[in-house]
Amino acid sequence: MIVRQRETITAKVLLILLMLITVLPFVSLFVTALHPSGTYPQGISWPSQPQWSNFADAFTAANMLQLLKSSSLIVLGVVPASVVFGTMAGFAFGHLRVKGHRWLFLLFVLGLTLPFEGILTPLYFQVRDMGLLNTRWAIILPLIGLFMPFAVLWMRAHFVNVPEELSEAARVDGASTWQLFWHVHVPIARPALSSLGILLFLWTWNQFLLAIVLVDDPGKRTMAGALGSFQGQFGTNIPLLCAGSLLIMAPTLIVFLIFQRQFVTALLAGSVKG
Repeated sequence: MIVRQRETITAKVLLILLMLITVLPFVSLFVTALHPSGTYPQGISWPSQPQWSNFADAFTAANMLQLLKSSSLIVLGVVPASVVFGTMAGFAFGHLRVKGHRWLFLLFVLGLTLPFEGILTPLYFQVRDMGLLNTRWAIILPLIGLFMPFAVLWMRAHFVNVPEELSEAARVDGASTWQLFWHVHVPIARPALSSLGILLFLWTWNQFLLAIVLVDDPGKRTMAGALGSFQGQFGTNIPLLCAGSLLIMAPTLIVFLIFQRQFVTALLAGSVKG
């Protein structure tokens, strides 16, 4: 009993420390953003006169409305396509087990080992030859391909654990492969689908490297990619830069807070099945 209490106390202390380590940078950004424009705050100190107008100034200076529109278009181009293709491929690998699926699956696993930096140079020339440089398609199409390995593995991990009896019962009732996929397996895969969608949204919204290399116009980048241009203009104005950074991070934090229950449910379901 005493050992269990010690373990519980230790776990709580570690969680509190981890929470403080995680939250401290956001607190520092928020407090710094409230200091007078052009100052250099030392440490984490609450200003005597908080400058809430810094957020409005950063919103206007960074042209946030245009960036929100651009990021939303990129997300709408990447996330639905990646989820659909990843789900169909994951179903083929995890449940249908098509001929040669082990070797094909190995290729997707190898795809997870490819860093963005390693393929950036050939990707740049390929996008250039396609005439897509400085367009949103230069971000959308590569991200769909780069997200496929993870999306396929994520959905395969779900479908491989679905009982065969469900498919056999549907086959007896005369269901085709498409009906089996759409009416039987997709509905029970909603937790995995929602968590995959959240992850892809976060990664797409925060995509920085591809945005600054393949797109020159800040208005056609993701919000994270446009932060580089914003930093170049206001790199010496630390409070305004912190305010802009918080505004860029706000959508991802809001989405995660709204859908965190679905995300945790999918993770717990996967751990139980595994």
